[in-house]
Amino acid sequence: MSKDSFDSPPSASSYEASLADPKMLALFAETVEQAPVAISITDENANILYVNKAFTRVTGYTPEESIGRNESMLSDKKTPNSVYEELWSCIKSQQVWHGYLLNRHKDGRRYLADLTIAPILNDRRQTTHYIGMHRDITEMYRLERRVNQQKVLIETVVDSIPVATVLLDEADQVVLDNKMYKTLSAELGLSDPARTFIDILREEMGEEWERIKKNKSSFQNREIRFDRGGHYGPRWYACAGSWFCQGDDRVEGFFHEHSHTYLLLTLTDVTQQKKQAEEIRINALKALMAEEEKIQRLRETLSGAIHHIQGPINLLKAAKTMLTRRGLDPRNIALIEMLDQIRQAGEESVAHMKKCIPENNASAMTPVNLNQLLHEVIVLLTERLLASGIVVDWKPTPVLPALMGQESHLRTMFKQIIENAIEAMNQSGIVTRELHIATWCDDHLLHVSIEDTGPGIPDELRIKVFEPFFSTKNDSRAGHSGTGLTMAQEVINQHFGLIRIDPHYRDGCRVRIQFNIHNTLPVPARASEHG
Repeated sequence: MSKDSFDSPPSASSYEASLADPKMLALFAETVEQAPVAISITDENANILYVNKAFTRVTGYTPEESIGRNESMLSDKKTPNSVYEELWSCIKSQQVWHGYLLNRHKDGRRYLADLTIAPILNDRRQTTHYIGMHRDITEMYRLERRVNQQKVLIETVVDSIPVATVLLDEADQVVLDNKMYKTLSAELGLSDPARTFIDILREEMGEEWERIKKNKSSFQNREIRFDRGGHYGPRWYACAGSWFCQGDDRVEGFFHEHSHTYLLLTLTDVTQQKKQAEEIRINALKALMAEEEKIQRLRETLSGAIHHIQGPINLLKAAKTMLTRRGLDPRNIALIEMLDQIRQAGEESVAHMKKCIPENNASAMTPVNLNQLLHEVIVLLTERLLASGIVVDWKPTPVLPALMGQESHLRTMFKQIIENAIEAMNQSGIVTRELHIATWCDDHLLHVSIEDTGPGIPDELRIKVFEPFFSTKNDSRAGHSGTGLTMAQEVINQHFGLIRIDPHYRDGCRVRIQFNIHNTLPVPARASEHG
């Protein structure tokens, strides 16, 4: 048979000829008889004129028991009248009707029929008969109901779980969540908090995250901190996750099954427990930092004394040199000996004071969460901030890589910078008192910005403030020893960081601090500059 025979549709005359062919009529009749779907032909009043073999299998009625009776013999009388009204309205309008009826088998059992009824028209477009085709879909209906009920049951169970629970696909899209998760979304102000939590977990767990995912394993009690900033306090969550695979339900997977990986993630709010632990920790930090500040003040005082004593000693050395050049006058010799004795006594005093300077103990390098560190400093300084009438605008980036550093030194450094800002805003004439603190990161750097609305630092002093024993405050009663930002710069240099005062900020003072995320490696020399 040629290709053209498929492409060219049969003509009307050839179709009519096939209908007139006795062999074709016999084939049509046999096809209807052996069709796997129950078929019945009725007159205009639904009286049965013909049924096929499948009709007997589905209903239990033989042709002898069916022909001559009305189709209503199959009704279980439980189908709503509205369905029958719609059925008759549709077929009377010479339209095909498709729907579901509750029928009764010959043996008395009910079954659900998926039914299609079509009108048969004569050459004058008048309805002469109806053909009905139906199949028993009871088991399919029960299976669908069971699946739907199980789905509702699963959703009910998931909704009743007292912690935020969410099921995510491979693209981190939410497949299923519960009421607690929706509540969490509203509380954190995030449309999809799971993505943020996964970003934090990936950052903290590193290679372990990918290893557990690859092995379709699980993790438990991974505590993470979420800091929304503003007037919202930090929140703590204990996270648990489990990966598993499930087959694809798309039709493409009928012959070749594909599986997808899913993550079941639970987020338990442990903020209250952490708050209690944090209160204990903050109180301990206050005591520790008070002791550290005493030692720091002692170091500053001794360093300042040495600095001031060293000046006269240098003058004594200069005077001795000048007298020596004048010759061996007996009076000069006696004066030189006296100056030398004074110089030597001064140097011995300086050496003794240097031995008295407490050592700056180096703490271990550990992963440090800068958001947590800055929040702790704000809490530690809350009383001073409130007493000064300063409003704090705290804007952390929730997902922030950890910095390898000395936690106590970094905390002291941030505390000193913020205390300087408080003192600057405490000056008379400062009406607006606001402290803006923000954190963010890019591919290589962690950034911290601390802004105050004080008088600012003149351009000519932007570098000088980092010199030892320099202070912009003239009031000796301020209780400041005059070490400026030297100590802060020293800590930042130890962490391969950069501190500078923004020359373009004119509404007060803005201190910008940067840390290299990979600070275990050497960084460019400019990292030690301070503006």
